[in-house]
Amino acid sequence: MEKTLNRGKKRTAIILAVALTLTGAGIAFAYWTATGTGSGTATTGESVAFTITSDPAVGTLAPGSAGQTVDFTVANTGEGTQYLTAVTVALATADGTAWVPTGSCLAADYTAEVTTAPTAGEIAPGGSVSGTVTVTLANTTENQDDCQGQDVPLYFTAS
Repeated sequence: MEKTLNRGKKRTAIILAVALTLTGAGIAFAYWTATGTGSGTATTGESVAFTITSDPAVGTLAPGSAGQTVDFTVANTGEGTQYLTAVTVALATADGTAWVPTGSCLAADYTAEVTTAPTAGEIAPGGSVSGTVTVTLANTTENQDDCQGQDVPLYFTAS
């Protein structure tokens, strides 16, 4: 009878071990399900005005001459890529006000035109493109002595 009792204890112990093992395996695969929401933000960058600089004029500016050329550079100082469409130039002061020469010299006798335009397109942050402006003085039938020594201001606009 003692053998039967031991066998019964062994059998109970084995069944209990299997049951605990299966229960433990089930616990190992248990998890919670949940849902949730959240929020965040992103900030869109802003365009920055192009910076336009020019080199000193080269050539002779006199009535009827080929004129002077002025090389210029358009730089993107912003943090994002910006698109350059065109550059224009006018005979104007640094604030864009029309230039008025001194004496009897006429601003209308001068022309300034972009003769080598920078290529339109994207300019990467820190990048730049270059172009050239030609300034001429028409040879008129009027006395243009007062035009001698005039500093002709150029006002660039990039779009």
